[in-house]
Amino acid sequence: MATISLAEAVKLKSVLSSRIHELEEEMDRVAFVEIEKDQKPPKQSRTLEHVENDVEEVRRDLRLLDRLMYEANVQNEVMFDETPLTIVEAIELATQLRAKARKYKTYASSSIEEYQYYGDGVQIVKLAMFDPEEYRLKALEAEKRANRLSNSINAKNYAVYLPFDRDKYF
Repeated sequence: MATISLAEAVKLKSVLSSRIHELEEEMDRVAFVEIEKDQKPPKQSRTLEHVENDVEEVRRDLRLLDRLMYEANVQNEVMFDETPLTIVEAIELATQLRAKARKYKTYASSSIEEYQYYGDGVQIVKLAMFDPEEYRLKALEAEKRANRLSNSINAKNYAVYLPFDRDKYF
């Protein structure tokens, strides 16, 4: 059987989803025609049933591809910081590292001291209880780690092959 890399499968999943959307729009176009009363409907090159069958075939392929991708993401590992992680764990960790970097960047852009308002002759000051520069560096490190992990995931995605006939769509 023909195979497809996991990286290509990710792209193909998007292609299949778009194809389903296009076929659903085609269903709407062929489902109805406007004609003058008592006139025969025009001959259609594709009937609603033909398009429905195409949609079902693409949906079947999408489900198969999805299952194969999930299995591959659980069965295959990448090494990160000398620790083996399944691809699914690695994807989640990369997402978490990027979220951490975003949060750290907000702290990095903070002022150490910020005057809030004056009221009744009282001066209110908002003080940072951390060093913004330290959080800038932490954000950079979290981003670097996320990028390294994403690169490992991407490399693994090109090394793992799934039993799927890509020629139907590519």
